[in-house]
Amino acid sequence: MSNVAAEWQLLSTTFYRKQEIYQMQWKTIDLSRYKIACASFGGPIAIIRDDSKIVQLYSESALRKLRIFNSAGILISETVWKHPGGRLIGMSWTEDQTLICIVQDGTIYRYNIHSECIEPSLSMGKECFEQNVVDCVFWGDGVVCLTEAGRLFSVSDYKDVKPVQLADYKTAELGFGVADEDELPHCMAVIEPQFTVSGNVEVILCAGDRIVIVDEDEVRPVNVKIIHVDSNRDVTEEVVELGPILKIAVSRDGKVLACFTHDGSLVFLNIQFHLIYQYQCESALPPKQMAWCGLDSVLLYWDDMLLMVGPSDDCVSYIYDEPLNLIPECDGVRILSNTSMEFLQRVPDSTVSIFKIGSTTPASLLFDALDHFDRRSAKADENLRLIRLSLPDAVEACVDAAGHEFNVSRQRTLLRAASYGQAFFGFGSNFHRDGIQEMCKTLRVLNAVRNSKVGIPLSIQQYKSLTASVLIGRLINAHQHLLAVRISEYLGMNQDVVIMHWACSKIAASLTISDATLLDILLDKLKLSKGISYAAVAAHADKSGRRKLAAMLVDYEPRSSKQVPLLLSIGEEDTALIKATESGDTDLVYLVLFHIWQKRPALEFFGTIQARPLARDLFIVYARCYKHEFLKDFFLSTGQLQDVAFLLWKESWEMGKNPMASRGSPLHGPRIKLIEKAQQLFSETKEHVFESKAAEEHAKLLRIQHEIEVSTKQAIFVDSSISDTIRTCIVLGNHRAATKVKTEFKVSEKRWYWLKVFALATIRDWDALEKFSKEKRPPTGYRPFVEACTDADEKGEALKYIPKLSDLRERAEAYARIGMAKEAADAASQAKDGELLGRLKLSFAQNSTASSIFDTFRSSFQGV
Repeated sequence: MSNVAAEWQLLSTTFYRKQEIYQMQWKTIDLSRYKIACASFGGPIAIIRDDSKIVQLYSESALRKLRIFNSAGILISETVWKHPGGRLIGMSWTEDQTLICIVQDGTIYRYNIHSECIEPSLSMGKECFEQNVVDCVFWGDGVVCLTEAGRLFSVSDYKDVKPVQLADYKTAELGFGVADEDELPHCMAVIEPQFTVSGNVEVILCAGDRIVIVDEDEVRPVNVKIIHVDSNRDVTEEVVELGPILKIAVSRDGKVLACFTHDGSLVFLNIQFHLIYQYQCESALPPKQMAWCGLDSVLLYWDDMLLMVGPSDDCVSYIYDEPLNLIPECDGVRILSNTSMEFLQRVPDSTVSIFKIGSTTPASLLFDALDHFDRRSAKADENLRLIRLSLPDAVEACVDAAGHEFNVSRQRTLLRAASYGQAFFGFGSNFHRDGIQEMCKTLRVLNAVRNSKVGIPLSIQQYKSLTASVLIGRLINAHQHLLAVRISEYLGMNQDVVIMHWACSKIAASLTISDATLLDILLDKLKLSKGISYAAVAAHADKSGRRKLAAMLVDYEPRSSKQVPLLLSIGEEDTALIKATESGDTDLVYLVLFHIWQKRPALEFFGTIQARPLARDLFIVYARCYKHEFLKDFFLSTGQLQDVAFLLWKESWEMGKNPMASRGSPLHGPRIKLIEKAQQLFSETKEHVFESKAAEEHAKLLRIQHEIEVSTKQAIFVDSSISDTIRTCIVLGNHRAATKVKTEFKVSEKRWYWLKVFALATIRDWDALEKFSKEKRPPTGYRPFVEACTDADEKGEALKYIPKLSDLRERAEAYARIGMAKEAADAASQAKDGELLGRLKLSFAQNSTASSIFDTFRSSFQGV
């Protein structure tokens, strides 16, 4: 135990430990010659030769290379830096591990972890291009750039780059008190939007001996103040002059600023710029780097020394004889050198309680009890008796301390101690008994990714902040698919995303493998997951130029909604039509139909859909509504003449709705031509004799109606029936035309009489009606004459014809309709119809005189 605690350093009352994670496996790398960007959460390291320094090239190429390593110094990828645009100003990794490189003209280049440039390149805007960028500060997924003219520009999202110019601190009347007002700030830092009241990024600038905060709208000068509280608890504020600030660092929670001043002081300020603490460093030279170690202390790095300062008079120094790069993490700082990767962090409370020299806490006694147990010492039982009441807390402390360890042997020992203590719990204990198992599972994952070949040295706190799903995503991007699958399976997570990414990567990397062989390789893994999208893999294969492989893969996709669109995109229209019709999804069938329709000649398209009844029927339904001409071509190509005829006939009716349709030649009008074409097509099939005859008569009727309209100059005949045409002709007095229609269409005499009688009654030509009744005995009898006169409310005219009705019952009803009760009763009596008498009496129910007449006749009828 003493050996563990002997490695710690005490800063005020807090212990810190610096442990080596990796021996760097790169060779001949001198960090002082390179610009470096290290991703947080144990992420990759990007380096490129610093073109602002004169360095000896030795045997390396004069071409600059961007190289990306994992945290253990194993090369992941590299590429030649070919971008113009001036000097590289800064590099940083985003949260999704995209490398952002900003050059002097404001161009932003993006790279993935495999050194592949992501197109297109982005820009900080015209002003940055013209003025040149001299400095930049990265934060999260954003950046703030400073130009030579002292202008500040901000970008908050690299996926949607919209540079925003911040307020101009140079033109603000703030009185910086500098000799040269064109002098650029000594340093700047960013307060992220999540920590600001406005929700926008704010930039802290230190220019001259003043501090200002700049955002989109304004420039605010700030004064550093110290708060005094006297014996009466009265609070007073005193402005403190710090002089020029040369370095500034903002804590991860955005609440505290660490400032290095010109006289070598390290000043801690809260976000309201109240002085918290001031420490005097031995050197007045500004440190090369300054970074927060968690939330408790700040690291300052000079060429040969690393100094850790906390909120007290204490400090801890480390001597290095090689260049360093500090990588802030949420719970400490990773220290990168030419030869090693170290992690400096505050020692967790659980670890202190166990390993602190002289500790007598329950956790320490439990750990000691395990040692005695292994040595078969009775003191193990003595220790357990001492901590029996605190045993659950001791077990939890051992489990927690195991989680914070990087040393696997120490992890195992601490977990054994926890398990040993858990064995003595009573049944009533409320201890979370799955805690040891869950910690074992977490440590197995962490130890797997900490392996130097993977090179992701996550602490347990970083792992919890990052989450397992994000870690798996980072493994996928690094092409660590096997490990990602095993971790997903071990943690009970969905493996589909991993297998999908592996399949797509395999396709891209297997250019020399045949499609059939590669298909077998892919299926061997893809079949392990039931929810895998074969269509997505096939789409990637098509994008990679392997269309045949894509067609083979998509055949395994069970979901037609995914399968069919992809088949269309790779040119497999016939297969897509088969799959769509088999699915029964009409939307998919229409999707394929429209796609083929646009790409193929008409006859080829017709032949394709003719073999598929569902596709054919859906096409016909659509074309009937929107594409008549195309549908006619289809019916003609398939020999369905009657269907073409019906379409023509329908078109003629549609044309009839247009008032202009009846104008033109009476023999060659557009409607008549359509109907004649339909009649010809009907006549070519034996099954449509009726339709052929109907079309012929329809055309003939339209011609006659058109002639009548021309002669009468009244457009009221076209599209009326034969009966209406005859009736209208008689009403207009055109008896010759009416007779012609009667003759042409062989109208029967009975129908002719009914039509003419009512037409004459309509125009109230009673003389002509009477004359017509005397021409010859009407084949209909005189009933039409009676009804026509009665309907016209002409009783006198009706009386001319009622006596001529041969049927006594009709005569009785006719008399009743015109209100002649006695004559109606007499006719009914002559007909000897008692039921008729009763019915007629009811029609005169409100006329007592008439009712008595019917009673009289009924009595006489019954007495007979």
